[in-house]
Amino acid sequence: MTKDLVIGLDSSTQSTKAVAWTENGTPVAEGRASIPLSQPQPGWVEQDVEDWWSAACTALQDLAGKIDMSRVAALAISNQRETVAFLDADGNALRPAALWLDERARAEVDLLSREIGADKLHGISGKPIDITPVIYRLSWFRRHQPEVLDRAAKITDVHCFLTGRFTGNWMSSWTSADPFGLLDIESRTWSEDFLAHLGIRTDQLGTLVRPGTVTGTVTAEAATLTGLPEGLPLVAAGGDGQCAGLGVNAAREGVVYLNLGTALITGAWAPDPMISLNWRTMTSPTGNGYFLEGCQRAGAFLINWFVDTFAGGRDDPSVFSRLEAEAEAIPVGSEGVTVCPYLTGCMDPHWDTGARASFNGLSPNHGLGHIYRAVLEAMTLESARAITAMNENGLKIEKIVAVGGGGNSPLWTRMFADATGLPVHISQSLEASSLGAAMSAAYGAGWFETLDAAAAEMSEEGEPVMPDPAMQDAWHALSARQFASYRPEHAGS
Repeated sequence: MTKDLVIGLDSSTQSTKAVAWTENGTPVAEGRASIPLSQPQPGWVEQDVEDWWSAACTALQDLAGKIDMSRVAALAISNQRETVAFLDADGNALRPAALWLDERARAEVDLLSREIGADKLHGISGKPIDITPVIYRLSWFRRHQPEVLDRAAKITDVHCFLTGRFTGNWMSSWTSADPFGLLDIESRTWSEDFLAHLGIRTDQLGTLVRPGTVTGTVTAEAATLTGLPEGLPLVAAGGDGQCAGLGVNAAREGVVYLNLGTALITGAWAPDPMISLNWRTMTSPTGNGYFLEGCQRAGAFLINWFVDTFAGGRDDPSVFSRLEAEAEAIPVGSEGVTVCPYLTGCMDPHWDTGARASFNGLSPNHGLGHIYRAVLEAMTLESARAITAMNENGLKIEKIVAVGGGGNSPLWTRMFADATGLPVHISQSLEASSLGAAMSAAYGAGWFETLDAAAAEMSEEGEPVMPDPAMQDAWHALSARQFASYRPEHAGS
């Protein structure tokens, strides 16, 4: 049987998707399974690690019912980032995993910053001071439940956990380990200073490997549970954000990757670990260079909240087309309405989890279309600010490649083109995180000489939305007014 497929297994926050892909990036079949969340206390968000494994098994069994698994050459994993599990020596959980959404460590952000030093934390890890990296939750456990850290044989990311279950080898790729905030991103090793401060040993963490490395083969037990062939190679991929960037072939010079999803990610490849408050510096999914990620916590989440709260809700199938039509008829600037989009806090450039949203400049002459447009304009300008900072720091950005549900809005994609002066290509590659993992699998299987070659061959872009030079002055004027309307001290920063 010809081995003409690879599988990208995307273990995200609320579901697992197993997609089989061809050598040219065509999806053949998929399987899915949901993953439940729990919130045992206010601010705590947890999952049972066995749900990660059972969802992976169910999704793969679903896929196995649709394709001949003997056609599969390799498997790779894309995983939810900044989520941590605590395991005993047999690989069983000591307690539920703490997710990236978890905010129990809010007080640790300032405490750990003072103890280690904010500049040192940022400079070594590439992550500005923010509640999201796992290091702050580990600090919380050290202060409040030290026995969890002391008893843990393994402290793992989702990629490492699933790799252990598939192969028996506890391995983290650079890109799955990186979001922990414990990685020295220059040496790509665990930071001895950070581990010593937390009282964690290197052997408690996953063995670090370069993306594209074969981490082992599927065991007989895992094969029985998943429908995968015993002995199938498992290839290191990593964090879903970086995998999505690889999936749209944005891990290269000149391209900005724009994920218009629940959160709004603006990512660009850089050859060196450039450190700035305008982004968080991540390791590249190719293993070469870095990814600079601007991030808005509330992207599509802000839009959906607005629609559900004020515009009648998403149960109305015409609600978005109606709001888009109203917003389309309003000029740039929403006739004086501006929005501060920090509904769930601010990441770049202020890094303030306490920041909140506001609606400004409303009058009796304004309607829902004005506010809807102002929401889109606000998020567009936040991303444009990050892209401008990347340009000012020497990156030559030539185009934007957009993915996510927001890419279905012609109005919003045109806003990005006009506000940045860059062409916006809509990626034709669905399930970008799974596809990025599949590219890693294809490289690990020997189909391509480099991960860059895999990304070029397996991705596809649509025709660009070109910027209108006549709109440039209007967007510049709006940018000045927009950011003046919520200076950091007024936004809680």
